[in-house]
Amino acid sequence: MKKFDLEEVKQFICGASDSSNIYIGADSERYRGRDNLWYADYTIAIVVHLDGSRGCKVFGQVVTERDFDKRHDRPAYRLMQEVYKASQMYLDLYEAIGDKHCEVHLDISSDEVNGSSCVIQQATGYIRGMCGFAPKVKPEAFAASYAADRLKQILAV
Repeated sequence: MKKFDLEEVKQFICGASDSSNIYIGADSERYRGRDNLWYADYTIAIVVHLDGSRGCKVFGQVVTERDFDKRHDRPAYRLMQEVYKASQMYLDLYEAIGDKHCEVHLDISSDEVNGSSCVIQQATGYIRGMCGFAPKVKPEAFAASYAADRLKQILAV
């Protein structure tokens, strides 16, 4: 488990101008542990895009938890855990974000060909209810699909 210092993230966001954008993304990866049980690594990425044009600072953490999904092709439990973690991160950062533009990005597809579509309505409704705005989903969810996915590889080292 690799975690960032939440206070450091809050201070950085507070120090950024109001024209900076905040993107919170979540991703996960399922694997079988040594004990033959299923686990998932949940990665949260916070991308602070400075002034909307001057580059960005990325914070990330990986948390490992048991995965209780019965069907690998329809990972509802694991995907909703991503949603819960992303919304909780938004709530934790709410005061620091203030008037800055913020988006929550979910690594979920609305295309029924993909297994992640099994929770699209549930996930988007949860974020709307908890955060007060609609989340971005694939293919617009770069903080989840790219930032969190890449952070998982970097932080796993």
